[in-house]
Amino acid sequence: MSAETETLRQAGFAGPSPRGRRASLARGLLLPWLSPIAILLVWWFVSAIGLVGPKALPSPVQVIAAGWELTLNGKLPQALVASLARVLAGTLLGVALGLAAGLLAGYYRVAQIAVDKPLQMLRAVPFNALVPLFIVAFGIGEWMKVSLIAVGVLVPIYLNTFAGVRNVDSKLVEVGLVYRVPRRLIATKILFLGALPSILTGLRFSLAIAWIALVTSETVNANAGIGFILAQAQRFVRTDQVFLCIVIYALLGILTDYLVRLLEGRLLAWRNSYDGR
Repeated sequence: MSAETETLRQAGFAGPSPRGRRASLARGLLLPWLSPIAILLVWWFVSAIGLVGPKALPSPVQVIAAGWELTLNGKLPQALVASLARVLAGTLLGVALGLAAGLLAGYYRVAQIAVDKPLQMLRAVPFNALVPLFIVAFGIGEWMKVSLIAVGVLVPIYLNTFAGVRNVDSKLVEVGLVYRVPRRLIATKILFLGALPSILTGLRFSLAIAWIALVTSETVNANAGIGFILAQAQRFVRTDQVFLCIVIYALLGILTDYLVRLLEGRLLAWRNSYDGR
């Protein structure tokens, strides 16, 4: 290490030392989990002292035992595969439709007039109200479940894509038009890339809504899935399995959000934005 580098580090202008970087990485990995661990400890303490009865609040040990029971009989792995497949298919469909609608409405005022108001109205309609309509339209099979998830994903993706496109500097588009850049390239290289931060934020919201839509869809003629286990547990008053399903939904939500954050870090590496102190 040169004397100049050491002087800059002491003055606070140079980057942290390797030991400091390792400590910062450890804090970044551990600190976000402190609040979930605190919630788990409070849950365990309340159930251990009997403040709430086990029928209303099973202990974490009982929930783990319920998960082990469902794993041994094969129901939990089957449910996870079925639910993940539905969420993946619905998310891909909803993202494709939302991106297309958002880019078109953001670029063309005519497209905005055509699609904005219907999608704004759809945003206010709850999933439970759509279920009877989707059953009539698509039956009670897998297509109904995937379509319901796709609708839930579509709206946030559309809103964030549209807002991201409209927030792109208009001078960039004008330069492209002056140099006679094809409209397809303006849409993909200028508008889409400029709206990408907003689109990825919309994707995080959409994935959370996808899990909510999954619960609603799997209460209709499902013989597999986490929502099916949840409905059966409610029917037979198995609160340990109910809490297990809630914990699984929470963990899957955290996992999908983490994956989108990794995608953000890779796709938006060029962006030098403020990330907190």
